[in-house]
Amino acid sequence: MTKPPLTKTLSEKKYQLILASQSPRRQQLMHEMGLEYSIWNNLEIDENFDLSTNPYQLPKLLAQRKAHAYKPLMSKNQILLACDTIVLCDNIPLNKPNNEEEARHMLQSLSGRKHAVITGVCILTHQKEILTEDITYVWFESLINEEIDFYVKTFIPLDKAGAYGIQEWIGLIGIRRIEGSYSNVVGLPTTLIYNQLRILLAQI
Repeated sequence: MTKPPLTKTLSEKKYQLILASQSPRRQQLMHEMGLEYSIWNNLEIDENFDLSTNPYQLPKLLAQRKAHAYKPLMSKNQILLACDTIVLCDNIPLNKPNNEEEARHMLQSLSGRKHAVITGVCILTHQKEILTEDITYVWFESLINEEIDFYVKTFIPLDKAGAYGIQEWIGLIGIRRIEGSYSNVVGLPTTLIYNQLRILLAQI
């Protein structure tokens, strides 16, 4: 079977791609892109941040922190990809909810409104670092409490920033419009990452 161009280039240059993520959604998107990669997710990364930090800068800062934590473990022929996604509503970060009640509150705050989904991306080798981001704007329909309760109870979105997955039921019935990358809302801006990896491989 013929390999996709980027995977072929990685193989020819004898570079191994590493995804530093526990997210099954990111892993699935990487697989669907035809990329061959290994998963590193065995380090505990401190995701606390200074409250004075510009929330739009947070995803890049956290992605960079993740990547740098793994850098001492990397060999010279490895490329590490780390990402961090947050949802911003009224410039307030909505991270992963701690419980179902928090998930309901988050969805109520997003109901009938526009919000931003920002993914910071850090691509790292021993010689180079690419730090970038992708932003997608999402408009929710107004959701009634019964819809929110059904979604939270059925899909248990406690592992998702903003307490929702666009690829799930709530995305089918509740999202009116998006502006930007769909895959970014899932958790991985695939076009951005593909292009940045292609640029990187041309330089090494």
